[in-house]
Amino acid sequence: METVPYLSLGAAVAGLVLAAAFAKIVNAADAGTEKMREIGAAIREGAMAFLRREYRWVAVFVVGMAALIAIVLDYGRPWGAIAYVTGAVFSATAGFVGMRVATAANMRTAHAAREGSEKALPLAFRGGAVMGFTVASLGLAGISLAYLVFVRWLQVEDGFQVVATFGLGGSSIALFARIGGGIYTKAADIGADLVGKVEAGIPEDDPRNPATIADNVGDNVGDVAGMGADLFESYAGSLVAPIVLAALLVGINTGGGAVFTEFEPLFLFPILIGAVGMVASIIGAVLVRGGGSGTLASKLHRGTNVAMLLAAAGTIGGAYWVFSGTEVEPIWLAATMIAGLAAGWAIGFTSEYFTSDHYRPVKWLAGQSETGPATVVIGGVAQGMMSAAPSVVLVVAAIGLANWFGTLAFDTTGFTGGGLYGISLAAIGMLATTGVVVAVDAYGPIADNAGGIAEMSGLPPEVRKVTDSLDSLGNTTAAIAKGFAIGSAAITALALFKAFSVAASPGSAELPIDITDVDVTIGLFLGAMTPFIFAALTMQSVGRAAKQMIEEVRRQFREIPGLREGREGVTPEYAKCVDISTAAALREMVAPGALAIVIPLVIGFISAEALGGFLAGALVTGFVLAIFMANAGGAWDNAKKYIESGQLGGKGSDAHKAAVTGDTVGDPFKDTSGPAMNILIKVMTIVALVFAPAFLG
Repeated sequence: METVPYLSLGAAVAGLVLAAAFAKIVNAADAGTEKMREIGAAIREGAMAFLRREYRWVAVFVVGMAALIAIVLDYGRPWGAIAYVTGAVFSATAGFVGMRVATAANMRTAHAAREGSEKALPLAFRGGAVMGFTVASLGLAGISLAYLVFVRWLQVEDGFQVVATFGLGGSSIALFARIGGGIYTKAADIGADLVGKVEAGIPEDDPRNPATIADNVGDNVGDVAGMGADLFESYAGSLVAPIVLAALLVGINTGGGAVFTEFEPLFLFPILIGAVGMVASIIGAVLVRGGGSGTLASKLHRGTNVAMLLAAAGTIGGAYWVFSGTEVEPIWLAATMIAGLAAGWAIGFTSEYFTSDHYRPVKWLAGQSETGPATVVIGGVAQGMMSAAPSVVLVVAAIGLANWFGTLAFDTTGFTGGGLYGISLAAIGMLATTGVVVAVDAYGPIADNAGGIAEMSGLPPEVRKVTDSLDSLGNTTAAIAKGFAIGSAAITALALFKAFSVAASPGSAELPIDITDVDVTIGLFLGAMTPFIFAALTMQSVGRAAKQMIEEVRRQFREIPGLREGREGVTPEYAKCVDISTAAALREMVAPGALAIVIPLVIGFISAEALGGFLAGALVTGFVLAIFMANAGGAWDNAKKYIESGQLGGKGSDAHKAAVTGDTVGDPFKDTSGPAMNILIKVMTIVALVFAPAFLG
């Protein structure tokens, strides 16, 4: 049992080895014509330049937060501050590596598409898998090392709280990466679509459009680096929650001693699930192939489904190993993880149903475009709201089952926190196969970039048809991954909320959260309001940045002779559009990012009870709002692509123009505000947990 952290480190190393092998395969593939290489280099240069500027700004914030942790918290000097910075560095590294390979995979996928989807699909997937396994491996390695260093080896006081600060470091990077990347990509996307496709009547990604390079850069900074940081934070948070919760429930704050040894299986089991999930993800990823029978979707889902089955089987065996010789019933603990895994799969399928053009909701939404943009917008809002219902039911079912199974597991032990511990394990279950889930998600922007490069480099129309089919699938897989992330965020935040309520009340059972208490009621209302304010701020940011982009694209069409007509030798000023998105994203991400950190701190120093109510209100409304926005945006996007495939008049028709409007409205829904919402609710909760001792002081 003592070897579990070392086994997880070995699994993490195996994941990094696979990522390196996939990166080598991607880089060895043919990058295509000179024109394709030129366009790909411009996209990479823009993406990496933005990432460097973003990280420089976020580094200032990280240093400030590390100083605050060191000053305010006793355990923050120096261990908490060190753990926080380490978490931030690990998260940033995952985003940087994933971005490098994704911007190499895009042009190679475009070239492979000349030979069909069987060649292009596995190449795009492997490009995304580099991000997936870098994220999961660094997350698993970071938590395992934090546990070994701070709890086992150094046995620092409040060592488990120090482990939680590692998760906060990852959350800080994720918050700004998701917001900044989302603002960047949607400002460019909206400008390119509204002026290019609607006003100028030119195809998507046409080289005449000044915003095309910025749009393709945005796919990487938002949907690769931003998404990678998001899932790193979700994965690390899901591992942290049960470890810290268990330590608080049994009253242990450091490693060593007979009591620690007795309860150590509670801390090791979450790490073991991570290791099992990593091995299962590696096997699943290797099974994704481009050849053979079946649809593109079935080939991608094969890897995910195999990984889930192997993770479930491995968790059962691992539970019997870790809890052998104890009074705990291992099968019930394994069942909590499986309940989360099944709920994650079901939420993913629900997202696919509401966002894929293979099912009725998107086809119906596309039909709404025949009567204009207003009915498309109304229909998308309605579909997004409707999609929240089954997701909520599934999360509630997972929470109820995990609580029941966890209670049964500890029924004869006298441990009263078994139900809550089981709930926290369910969150790990949702993200146990993070490596392959992120791989399938990051595949999408690579396919999208490949389509843009194919269009801008003048490849034959049949190549663009292949990349469009890959891109359409990518929209659906992205919605599925967002479903996993949002569902796990709700359950992880619940576990962290419970941990906060215990940490904020030493010497008593837990912090009383009574909704009839005035402080708690005030907190509930403020918490319920915050996700809406956060969504409003991020959408306004996108709107302001998009307005600048639209004005710049119109200016270039107006002032550069022959640009709109495509006169030979006339090229747009791409760099100006890239600069607009970069400057706007860095400027606009500050206010919503600070909101998630500052509000919990302010409320916590005024009233811990009010902060408890605040977290509860934000958790409920934030989860529902995130599901609504992600699925509505995905449905609008694929309704547009359904029409572009030749349905309802095809490209250039009135229905298509209406669908483009719907897609434009949905852009900040699905790629900025929606995905950042799950980070918001977890960041606020983990901030409360980390700073709980200061609130009491």
